[in-house]
Amino acid sequence: MKPVTNLNVTQNVAMITLDNVPNKIDLIASIFNEVASHGINIDMISQTAPYKGNINLSFSLDEENVPKAISALSKFKKEIPHLRIDIISNLTKLSIYGEAMRDLPGVAASLFTTLAEAGVELKMVTTSEVDISYLIDQKDEEKAVEIIKQRFELE
Repeated sequence: MKPVTNLNVTQNVAMITLDNVPNKIDLIASIFNEVASHGINIDMISQTAPYKGNINLSFSLDEENVPKAISALSKFKKEIPHLRIDIISNLTKLSIYGEAMRDLPGVAASLFTTLAEAGVELKMVTTSEVDISYLIDQKDEEKAVEIIKQRFELE
């Protein structure tokens, strides 16, 4: 069985990172609830391990929703004095899928190596047992897709 059977590409993605967020689940929940209340669907979510009681929280969304998201998140600047909001636009999400990943060690290592050899910089990575998603610069999309297809013999 092939380790990777599908590659999906999502364009026009942005990533928002909230730096210096207190590691309080009720606060984190209220952040996501506020974003949702503005009709914004978020996709990938990544949280750093707590350091001195704070975390960094990143998530991806459609680029067109960035202004609404900034508006939604600005209310937390009063509650979190050291909050910094960083935005990276012009990203592409690559989702690599394969049922065999569940039991086959080294698929992630191979993907990281393949992208590194091509000089593709990663902005964020999320995983499940059968899926690895990468946020990359749009400018690297074509070469990243091509090398992943070659490496894993995808159509």
